[in-house]
Amino acid sequence: MAEENSSIEKLAEMIKDHQHIVFFGGAGVSTESAIPDFRGKNGLYYQKVSEKWSPEEMLSHHFYREHPDLFFTMYKKMAETISHAEPNAAHRALAELEKMGKLSGVVTQNIDGLHQKAGSMNVVELHGSTLHNTCEKCRKQYDLPEFISRPNPVPHCDCGGIIKPDIVLYEESLDINAIDDAVWLIRGADMLIIGGTSLAVYPAAGFINEFSGDALVIINRDATSKDNAADLVFRDNIGEVLGNTVRILRGE
Repeated sequence: MAEENSSIEKLAEMIKDHQHIVFFGGAGVSTESAIPDFRGKNGLYYQKVSEKWSPEEMLSHHFYREHPDLFFTMYKKMAETISHAEPNAAHRALAELEKMGKLSGVVTQNIDGLHQKAGSMNVVELHGSTLHNTCEKCRKQYDLPEFISRPNPVPHCDCGGIIKPDIVLYEESLDINAIDDAVWLIRGADMLIIGGTSLAVYPAAGFINEFSGDALVIINRDATSKDNAADLVFRDNIGEVLGNTVRILRGE
């Protein structure tokens, strides 16, 4: 416990000494909000969604085109879970760091919108968001409640077109504007905090190679490929680490 407190105090000091901090996060940030991650022992990849297809294939572009009924049946269950989720201590701490003028922005691989719900203003969503859905035919926008309420299984717009979630499916390219925004943020950072990600999903994970600042912190349950390069590595709960750090910064 003393060693953990010492590391958190060191993290607080590092934050005090830096002015352009960026947080790069993955699914582990939202597990405390009861949203399952992908690769953890209870993650989506290890859940028996179908006897025939893996969850990864069911979230692919070709599966969306070839099996829309099955795709939307699975996707709506996931979206329903996300719709009831609330920000956790990690989301709230990051929003507060931004208000303090320390955090320049969040680059997230998550699609749940919880950073914004917690109050973060500058968020780059590399894989899109479940909160936004677009008709492929007329381009009409639907929010998540409207999308979920459409008759099952395939949601159709009033014009007859299919309403597609604004998320990046496997086999699809990342949005070029999101890429540019993420690279710009990370290149301009003097400190990078990586949290809740295995750094195994590309091309997103490759963006951290754009970082050239002097402080790297990793908060993740499992080892990552960047641990040896980090100044601090935490294997603890992200919400606890960031929450306790913010409390120190507030003088509590």
